[in-house]
Amino acid sequence: MNKKKLQQVIGIIIAVFIINGVASKVFKRFDLTNDQRYTLSDIAIDNISDINQPLLIKVYLQGDFPAEFQRLQIETRQFLEELQSNNNNIRFQFINPDNIRERLIKKGMIPSQLTVEEDGKLSEAIIFPWAEIEYKNNTQIVSLLPNTLSYTQEEQLQNAIASLEFGFTNAIVNVKTSNRKKIAVLSGNGELDDIEMYSLLSEVSKKYKLGKFTLDSVASSPQKTINDLTKFDLAIIAKPTQKFTDEEKLVLDQFITKGGKTLWMIDNVQADTDSLYNQGKMLAYPRDLGLTDLLFSYGIRVNNKLVQDLYASKIPLATGNIGNQPQFQSLDWYYHPLVGANPNHTITKNILPVRLRFTTQIDTLKSDVTKTPLLVSSVLTKMVGTPKIISLSSIADDPQQQDFSSGNLLLGVLIEGNFNSAYANRTKPFEYKDFTAKSESNKMVVIADGDIGKNQIFKGQPYDLATDKWTNERFGNKDFLLNTIDYLLDDNGLIYLRNKNVEIHMLDKKKAFAEKNTWQLINIIFPLVMLTLFGFLFNYYRKKKYQ
Repeated sequence: MNKKKLQQVIGIIIAVFIINGVASKVFKRFDLTNDQRYTLSDIAIDNISDINQPLLIKVYLQGDFPAEFQRLQIETRQFLEELQSNNNNIRFQFINPDNIRERLIKKGMIPSQLTVEEDGKLSEAIIFPWAEIEYKNNTQIVSLLPNTLSYTQEEQLQNAIASLEFGFTNAIVNVKTSNRKKIAVLSGNGELDDIEMYSLLSEVSKKYKLGKFTLDSVASSPQKTINDLTKFDLAIIAKPTQKFTDEEKLVLDQFITKGGKTLWMIDNVQADTDSLYNQGKMLAYPRDLGLTDLLFSYGIRVNNKLVQDLYASKIPLATGNIGNQPQFQSLDWYYHPLVGANPNHTITKNILPVRLRFTTQIDTLKSDVTKTPLLVSSVLTKMVGTPKIISLSSIADDPQQQDFSSGNLLLGVLIEGNFNSAYANRTKPFEYKDFTAKSESNKMVVIADGDIGKNQIFKGQPYDLATDKWTNERFGNKDFLLNTIDYLLDDNGLIYLRNKNVEIHMLDKKKAFAEKNTWQLINIIFPLVMLTLFGFLFNYYRKKKYQ
């Protein structure tokens, strides 16, 4: 080898070493997908940029589980690699949960039971689609398989992959945030009891500070009550049953005009499912909460006509006895609409239908604020005036479709903008020196059903808000309210990560099973035939050439 060639070889070897050295230090991946699936958003990058100590992510997606969910494992790993490339303080590991199942369940990581189809046969599989984040002695768990609206397992998997960025980023923000926002749960006007809201509030308390706040002190010290309430970022008004005084309404009004967010869950009709079960019938009549003028100033009105919807949830009814055992049958109860959510809004995207109970309609009024429908009935609805006697036996009546012609009705709405005070041009019930006539940019959500956040009680214990204790139907109530609270309190746009869309092309299992023999022939026999043919032609060519 001459000197020139030796120099070239040495140069190539040095170049290879340099390239390998740089590649080991620098991580770079080019995202060529149409939906930019592997590209972190600016919001996610901003929220992980200040992590200055080791943050460990434990992912319990390791071991033997269905092939399609290995895709979730791969996508999760690739996403975490992208996080790590943007901040090397982030570390992750995949752990097989088989030997630590009980410990994970105690932490709230409930396993998922899946129906798997393979070779045309169905089987059951259990996986733990969870991750756990540890940072500065704080921990946060992340569901990798959220309870979203999906009709097939493939859709569920696609929604899960699309939710990875929001789920992990949201959990990282929670685990590293020490100054949590404060939520006031209003009491004093007959609102829901603590045990009736336990399922929702116990989940909310993992991210925000909760405090019970009563308006009873308004009568003695109204200005102090306003000042105390404005220390909170959000007020939850859950099914009040007693009329608000003008003093109490002014406190709420000034909380709103000073920037406080509000979540209203209002029943404008007195009607209760428990009373109906106990007595077989009940009188539903309008409930005067004194809030009409207050909400009117914000651009809406909650009326007092009950909504019946042919698309409804079920209630159990005793149909007789077999031996000494009572038999139950679940029937559609049209006063419990199963409401579709706005598919285009970040609060309601991909959530399950929401169950409402004895809800009424919301009217929107002409005003400068923006009103976005969140919960809307089906088109097959009927409005029922009150007062009215409602009998449980009416569940057996065949509905006449021509009577259900009221169309889509608004049942939950998001209002955003600059709110005018309801007392701007009125005599105030008490003098308040810091009175604000109009708010800066603000937002609130109003739902025409106080029971949307009310969980059932089973053997004296609160039941999961997302599931009916009798029928085991699953609903989107809990996810809807949690998303609503996140949206109202979100200052950095994190909630908008829920809008991310991912399109995954899944294998058609039925077609694959039907064409199984054909593809086996193509993938196994065809290569062997081609290899044999090539060998024969190659030998023939050599013999002919050198003969």
